[in-house]
Amino acid sequence: MARVYIFKRFERFWHWTQAALIVLMLLTGFEVHGTYLLFGWEKAANLHTTAAWTLIGLWVFAIFWHFTPGEWKQYIPTTDRILAVMRYYVVGIFTDAPHPFRVTRLSKHNPLQRLAYLMVKLFINPLIWVSGLLYLYYNDLATSGIAALAGLTLGAIALVHTAAAFMMLVFLTGHIYLATTGHTPLAHIKAMITGWEDLDHEPGREPSQDGVRGEPANAS
Repeated sequence: MARVYIFKRFERFWHWTQAALIVLMLLTGFEVHGTYLLFGWEKAANLHTTAAWTLIGLWVFAIFWHFTPGEWKQYIPTTDRILAVMRYYVVGIFTDAPHPFRVTRLSKHNPLQRLAYLMVKLFINPLIWVSGLLYLYYNDLATSGIAALAGLTLGAIALVHTAAAFMMLVFLTGHIYLATTGHTPLAHIKAMITGWEDLDHEPGREPSQDGVRGEPANAS
């Protein structure tokens, strides 16, 4: 088994900070929604707003980072081996079958991960941003007449924001579960802490269509 440095320092910082902020926002957001009592409504609302601005700031830096070293390429959708990966998660994972995708420095995410992360970045995150900011500044929008002109109501905005929160919760739950499906339950989690991934294949080589080691990965 080979060890390869996969996740860079900022990538790990961004991942864990984002995770903590999202969990805090889910906890406080559902409390503000009236689901339970944990911090108290006013404190929960203040924590939620502070975490939201912090997360937006982190996302701005993350967007810049993704484009500077070319990390955005990791999220380009592909159908290569996607059916094999789906079959693995539905059946193969329960029969101890080998994973049809092999991680390399140039390809960190399998086809399903790429689609899921791309959906989060291009749909769920913007939906949370826009609906959250509209909710936060709704009084100003209503006073200026913009809300009425745009046909916006506070109830509709809150509904969209809550729906986006549930989408994020579903993604987070699936993400945590799949993070435990490495060769050991903590292997992927450890990799995101240290940056080093333990690979059961030769680094720098891509698998073939059936999951067996294939040709060397293009290093360009």
